[in-house]
Parts: sequence; structure tokens; C-alpha cells
Amino acid sequence: MFDILKTGHLGFVHLFYLNLILSLIIVFFQRRDPRTVWTWILVLNFLPIVGIILYLFIGQDYRKSRMFKLKSVEDGIRRATIRQEKFFTKSEMVKNDLYAKEYHRLMQYNLMSGGSLLTMKNSLDIFTDGNNKFDALIEDIKNAKKYIHLEYYIIKQDYLFLNIAKELIKKADEGVEIRILFDGMGGRFMSKKILDNLKSHGIKLGVFFPATLGRINFRINYRNHRKIAVIDGKIGYVGGFNIGKEYVDGSKKFGHWRDTHLRIVGEAVNGLELRFGLDWKYATKEDIFLNDKYFIGPDEMDFVPEEGDNILRMQIISSGPDSETKLIRDNYIEIINHAKDHVYIHTPYFVPDEAFISALNIAARSGVDVRLMIPCMPDHPFVYSATLSWAGTLLEAGGKVYTYEKGFLHAKSVMADGKVACVGTANMDIRSFELNFEVNAMIYDEDIATELEDNFMRDIYDSKEYTLSMYKNRSLIQRVKEQVSRLLSPLL
Repeated sequence: MFDILKTGHLGFVHLFYLNLILSLIIVFFQRRDPRTVWTWILVLNFLPIVGIILYLFIGQDYRKSRMFKLKSVEDGIRRATIRQEKFFTKSEMVKNDLYAKEYHRLMQYNLMSGGSLLTMKNSLDIFTDGNNKFDALIEDIKNAKKYIHLEYYIIKQDYLFLNIAKELIKKADEGVEIRILFDGMGGRFMSKKILDNLKSHGIKLGVFFPATLGRINFRINYRNHRKIAVIDGKIGYVGGFNIGKEYVDGSKKFGHWRDTHLRIVGEAVNGLELRFGLDWKYATKEDIFLNDKYFIGPDEMDFVPEEGDNILRMQIISSGPDSETKLIRDNYIEIINHAKDHVYIHTPYFVPDEAFISALNIAARSGVDVRLMIPCMPDHPFVYSATLSWAGTLLEAGGKVYTYEKGFLHAKSVMADGKVACVGTANMDIRSFELNFEVNAMIYDEDIATELEDNFMRDIYDSKEYTLSMYKNRSLIQRVKEQVSRLLSPLL
């Protein structure tokens, strides 16, 4: 009996010191938001065994790693950045351009902090329905002449991917180069048979942070949440749709899938290809930057549109745990801060950090019409409870909140004043702001911003308003769930 007690005592002591060591690492050796630090310390001390397991799975911080950097590309972007900076400051065209004058600060921030070049010769189509998006993508695949690059967080082994794969195999047999990159978590159910068949036709595959033990992936954080397609360097796709039948047909649980995806033609495609190339280099070690056919060299880009060119100002911005700045989050905040009349937001998850919610609250209290649309149902219960809690904070500041009732809302977009929009893969939550790899298109264009806002207003007809009265009269059980989820929000 004494030996059992002694063994238990030693185990407790070891557990205490392990918790202490992890707490010291979090406080002194990892640059984290103070809320996250305190949340981890609480979890480690009040749930010692569970806390240690959670930390090993989702708590480690890789943000200062340079594993995604590529010096040759960085040098080229740096040269182009200097050229465009001079262009911003000296060009008469920019001085007389409404958007360059009004959003110069944001354009320059993206340029200097993320190497995101401002492109002007673009056109784009907006998809809110998966059928239309994938019909267009498959048609572009059929017309490819040189190469096809696909990067998706989730690829499911169902009829949608099999249809896409059939067309990819045909193009590969014609000599078109094809590369497919998917996340190790999102693509974990892809069978070896399917993947081997693709490889047998010369299609190259890459897995971002693959599982280390069968289909078990110990790295829950730091997932590649990007969805990119590039065809021949001329056509690009970015947005919220993954590859899976529920994104086309809906599902029994969630019904219709409401998302937003962009098809881009023009110079901005080069930014998507650059992002794909960096992610591909990390996942496969193959450096496609050594071949000029995949890119318009940053030094070769012409920043001055000619008479008759279709002008659509756009920057491709990306962020992740390897970034020095929270570039996409900062763009969202700058759009909100700059808004004079209204801000409309689509997001499936609303778990903001302090800077984001403060910007929204200030805008709402300053008379800006701030409207937030979220799903009417949870796909992650804790996250949804936290979403409702933070939505209540916005309601108290005078904002409006809507729950989309027609199906599941998965779109990620911020639009303001019928002038600017930021659309892509990044949700309005801490996970997208800090922990996942994301990519968005920052669009400075009245026609596109208005079209996106019109889509938002149409969605209101398929939504219910979640009022301040409803929030204040919620049940005690719901209040407890929200408070617990909000407390844990830095980990969600």
C-alpha cells in the first residue's frame, strides 16, 4: 500500500514539474497573445493530463520558423517591391487614381509587409454555388495547354474529385504538367489506390504536413487552409470551396452550401502561382521557381495599365504561422477602420481577437452600418457557442447579426462602402489569423465590391436577424456554454 502511495506521489510530482516547464516555455520562450498564454496556463493547471496532451497536439508554436522562405523568390519580390514603391510615390497616374489615393496606405502596407504587388490588369467572376464553380474549373482544366496546379485544404474521395481526376488524367496523357497539393489533415482519407493511379499518369502529388502515424496527424494546428487553382498562369481560383460532394450537393445535416469563390484572369494570377510555388517547395522540395514558364518574373511586371486595358485593382495576400505580420487580419481591420457608411461580413466562425472586435465595435458605435452573417447551425459546437458570444458583443455595440437559414454559410469576406472587398480562405477567428496558412484576394473595385454586397443583401432574405433582445434572453445553459467557449476561444 505504501509503495502504491509513493508511486502515486512521484507521478504527481513529475506531472507538476512537467506542467511547470510547459508553463515557463509558453510564458518566456513563445511570443503569444496574453489571452492565449493565460488560457494555456489555466488548461495545464486545472486539467493537467488532458492539458499536456492538448498542448502536444495544438499548443506548439512554429511561427518564427523560416521553413517556408525561399531566398531567390524573396530577392525577386524585394526588387519588384522597391520598383512599385517608387511607382506609388512618383506616378502621376496613381496621384490621380481615386483608389490609389484613398487606399494608398493599405496597398503600401500589403506591399511592404507581405510583398503583395498591386496588379491592375485583371477580370474576375464570383461564384456562390459549388456547381457553377466546379463546372468552370473543370472546363478550364479541359482547355489547359501547359500546366495545372491545384492546392486544396480538403480533397475528398467522392464523385466530384473522381470527375476532376478523370479530366486531369486526360490532360496529363496529353503532356500537360499537373501538380496537386493537399493538406495532410484535410486529405487524410484519400486512398493509396487513387493516388497511385494519378502518379502512374505522371501527375505529381504533394502533402502538406502529412500524418506521422497512418491517418493520425498529431499536428492539429498549422494546417494549410488555402484553396488555389492555377491554369497556365493565366487563370486562377481562390475562395472557400474545398473539393467534396457536400460543396456541390449539400449534405443531409447542413443542406445547401453557401460559399464564395473567385475566378481570376490577369496579372493577379501570378500572386496565386507564387503562393502555390512556395507551398509546393516546402511540401515536396521541388523548386518550380527554377523554371520561368510558371511565372511572370516580378521584375518584368508592368505596373502601368495601357489605354483600353480592363482595370481591376487587386493584391493577393497571404498569412500563416510563418508570417511576421497577421496580414489578412490587418486588411480586415483596415477595411473596417476606413469604412464611412457600411461594413458587411460573411464568416462561418466568428472568434475574433481583441484588435478585430475593437475595430468592429468602434465602427458600430461611430454610426457605421456593421452587419455580420454567420451560420444558423454549428459544425463545431464549441466554436459556434463562442461565435454567438462574440456576436452578442457586436450587438451590444450597435451592430446587426444575421443567421443564414438556407443551409451552411462557409463564405469568408469583408466588404465596405461599395468600394473594397477582401475574399478568400481566412475566417474571422484566431485560428485563421494566427495558426493556419491562408490566402485572400484584396479587391479595390466598385463593381466587384457592389456585386459581393448585393449577394450579402440577397442572403439576408434567407436569414433571420439575431437581435440584442434574443441574445439577452438566452437560456442559462446557453450562457454557460458561451462563457466556457469564450474562455477557451484562444485555443479554438
